[in-house]
Amino acid sequence: MESVQDKINPPEESLDYGGYKRWAIPIALLSCVVLAFFDKISIAVLLSNPEFQSALGIEGETTKLGFLMTGFLLSYGFSSMFLGFLGDIISPKKCLYGMLVLMAAIMATMGFMNTYGSMLTLRILLGIAEGPMFAIAYTIVKRTFPPKEQARATMLWLLGTPIGASIGFPVTIYVLANFGWRASFFSMALLTIPVMLFVLLVFRKVDITTKSPVQQSLGTSRVPLSNHKQATRKLFGNMSFWAICLFNIAFLSYLWGLNSWLPTYLVEDKGIDLKSAGIFASLPFIAMLFGEVVGAIISDRLDKRALMCSLSLLGAGLGLLLVLSIHSSNVLMITAMSFSAMCWGVGAPNIFALLAKATPSEVSSTAGGIFNGFGNFSGALTPVLIGVLIGMTGNMSAGLLFMALLAFIGGGVLVPLIRRY
Repeated sequence: MESVQDKINPPEESLDYGGYKRWAIPIALLSCVVLAFFDKISIAVLLSNPEFQSALGIEGETTKLGFLMTGFLLSYGFSSMFLGFLGDIISPKKCLYGMLVLMAAIMATMGFMNTYGSMLTLRILLGIAEGPMFAIAYTIVKRTFPPKEQARATMLWLLGTPIGASIGFPVTIYVLANFGWRASFFSMALLTIPVMLFVLLVFRKVDITTKSPVQQSLGTSRVPLSNHKQATRKLFGNMSFWAICLFNIAFLSYLWGLNSWLPTYLVEDKGIDLKSAGIFASLPFIAMLFGEVVGAIISDRLDKRALMCSLSLLGAGLGLLLVLSIHSSNVLMITAMSFSAMCWGVGAPNIFALLAKATPSEVSSTAGGIFNGFGNFSGALTPVLIGVLIGMTGNMSAGLLFMALLAFIGGGVLVPLIRRY
């Protein structure tokens, strides 16, 4: 007979959605993140395409080209910070379905555009549509996995970032080279169909309306408002939290700088042909994926989150300096770039663990929203700033040097936190 205590704090088995089959949930979320990353970076490949620039009337205007990524990232950060709550008041499944439909419609519409203003507007709308993706994925995992499995489940869908980039660049470049820039948008829209079918198949019988395991163990649906206000005031006075936010600004600036300008750097600065650039551009993101897996394993054993994050960005900055010092071999250059990206990947699974250690659980969503919002807002400026630097200096290397400087600053910010976290 079920006891009152079981109703308040149910056994872990009650959260088991079909044994090993429940792992299809984060895999379905992984497919959504991969697709979303395809949409994010597709524009980066087009920045170096003369036909695309000519069609929009922005030939050689690197600042305007950079704004196509920056506009997306600014709206993405805004949406992430202010619309993530939709997953709490509306069914997360319905939110996810709606996002996929909007993403497909916007990508398909981009293929018909002929002006810079319309393309920029659609990029902003795409950012708004995709912004809540991580919050919704986090909510789904939190409501369908017990605490002891949530880290692994979360890691599965987080891997969509490097996987999406490593596959997305060569796929987009292939479509661009063989079918033209408009077809690259249409193909991304079509890819949404199999992803949507897979998501519907996985989630059709999954109940995501129940409270999270943590809420069940507390026997409540929310943190009392008085407790939340007190914890929020404490959060705002926590210098460690703001240091982590500063680190995340540099962390995401590196990611979006690399995503936005790597193909253009390979083609225009290194003279690599477009088809070969697709292979070269995917290698750093494959290395990034490897870094994420290795970083998670090592850090879970050492539990030195701040140290791992600091070393991650310092190593990424060092790798970029190596790239700038290599002129004789493109193979050595891309090896150094891959080393840099791998170091960045080491920090990816650790930064969320570091945030959790440094902030009170009563305001985890508030802390996560501020953390993610500031990071994306600031990271959004990186593509356009790099475009300005390139335009002023006439040298693609100026962008990499800027990214390296940010990486060293970000890595240094966490040094005071190493002993504590």
